[in-house]
Amino acid sequence: MKYELLQMRQQGGAIVNMASGYGVVGSPRGVGAYVASKHGVIGLTKVAALEHAKAGIRVNAVLPGWIHTPMTAPGLRNDPQHEARILEHTPVGRMGTSDEVAEAVVWLCSGAASFVTGHSMVIDGGLLSWAGT
Repeated sequence: MKYELLQMRQQGGAIVNMASGYGVVGSPRGVGAYVASKHGVIGLTKVAALEHAKAGIRVNAVLPGWIHTPMTAPGLRNDPQHEARILEHTPVGRMGTSDEVAEAVVWLCSGAASFVTGHSMVIDGGLLSWAGT
């Protein structure tokens, strides 16, 4: 964002950072560094949104849940029950797609989201709404 903001100060615009649902919860699964980094992305997003709002720069983050991507593919391949455990706790009953995350990013960058800044948009099929997460 350091270099994005230099340009944005001249023209305004929107920045969307990529965090994760792990940015708002903890996990006992040995992913402490990942969880900490995603919490950091959310904090940095909020600070940048506050510092640059008057310059016409909006800064938000998206927090995808379990999305079918090259990063999640090996875990799903190596453990056939992994996806079943994910779906057991995902109210919509499926993993998300990259296109669904991209659509949220496009919306956050559009004029339709002109009053949205400092927001962390969870895109997880309801996973974090489930109390057993």
